[in-house]
Amino acid sequence: MDRVESYREELGFARGRVNRALLAAPLALALALPFVGSPASLVRGTLIAITAIGVLGQNLLIGYCGQISFGQAGFLAIGAYAFAHLQFLPWPLALLGAGLSAALAGAVVGFPSLRLKGPYLAIATLGFGIAVYQLLANVSWLSGGRTGLSVARPPLLSLYCTDVLLLALFAAATSNLVSSYAGRAFMAVRDSEIAAESMGVNLTRTKLLAFALSSFYTGVHGALFAQFLGHLEPELFNLGEVLTQFVAITVGGLASVEGSILGAAFVVLLPALFGGARWAVPVLFGVAILAVLVFQPGGLAGLLRKARLYLEQWPFR
Repeated sequence: MDRVESYREELGFARGRVNRALLAAPLALALALPFVGSPASLVRGTLIAITAIGVLGQNLLIGYCGQISFGQAGFLAIGAYAFAHLQFLPWPLALLGAGLSAALAGAVVGFPSLRLKGPYLAIATLGFGIAVYQLLANVSWLSGGRTGLSVARPPLLSLYCTDVLLLALFAAATSNLVSSYAGRAFMAVRDSEIAAESMGVNLTRTKLLAFALSSFYTGVHGALFAQFLGHLEPELFNLGEVLTQFVAITVGGLASVEGSILGAAFVVLLPALFGGARWAVPVLFGVAILAVLVFQPGGLAGLLRKARLYLEQWPFR
């Protein structure tokens, strides 16, 4: 039986010695990759770290707060282009500016969540993503026109180390956030808005905070993605990015920090395995979502928990 003795232990990251041991292998691989990995491995590792930051943000909004959003591509584009326009600033300030720009947009988009729920909120946020794409595609001084915008790209090894470190910081911050009052308020709103409000949770402040925090993560994701690519065009931020983020949080596991990282690895590595048949990747994403919903609702994080329980209870059943 998976027994816990406190609420903090229930929400803790990588709870249990066996769970930490299961996560030690990918952590060791991440540390060793700069020394033993090929350039292609470093590229994939960097993409996983960048994507995982955005997935963590989406999990805060969808997994923990229960607010369905399909506007990730819009927030991603805002973060990427804000970073490109702020390159004259020192890198940390440009990154912070990109995250805050997306957070401000997220707070504005969050206002419909005060009135809309479920599919209606999803449609409203999807409309925001489409509007951002159209704005960038038609306003040349924002997007750079046909030539796009160039972004300074550091060496791959430096980029990998920086992005992995940022992922560790965001994962630790998220783990602490969901254990705080704000995180408990998110989950209370997700489970029942009426019950949460009756217990003193401010629905307006909680929902707007969830949208702003999630968008901040996505804005940082966009900034790091722009730095990784070195060049930006509006076509990069289409509805395919919404599908990728949704697959990552579903397959990785809703309301799980570990699941966010595993889901990011899934959506980055699967296309790499089918590089010669890119048309099959959306099909496989759809199959993966159906398989998770039917056979493993907890996603890859649920499998990790089951593996930990099995190892802790072996040889007993």
